Amino acid sequence: QVQLVESGGGLVQAGGSLRLSCAATGSIFSINVMAWYRQAPGKQRELVAAITGGGSTNYADSVKGRFTISRDNAKNTVLMQMNSLKPEDTAVYYCYVLSRGSPYWGQGTQVTVSS
Repeated sequence: QVQLVESGGGLVQAGGSLRLSCAATGSIFSINVMAWYRQAPGKQRELVAAITGGGSTNYADSVKGRFTISRDNAKNTVLMQMNSLKPEDTAVYYCYVLSRGSPYWGQGTQVTVSS
């Protein structure tokens, strides 16, 4: 079993920055993809950014140029630096890990951007 522990959410003004962190612990054998999703009230959960074990990244168009995802394979940790935050970035952000074909989700961390 894999557990994901997230941190770094909070309240910030528009234009500000936050950094999200997610550490994977437990029975970790091989993590393929680490990613961040988000879900705003009344909306479906959407992919924000993803990174493979080899370092390839993928971003939602809405965050390109503002968010940067990175990972530390030795520590099984994924980070996401969020700059130039906008009110529309307000959501619960979830860490996601794909390990040996099995998906795992974090508990979510709230990010609120005030205008």
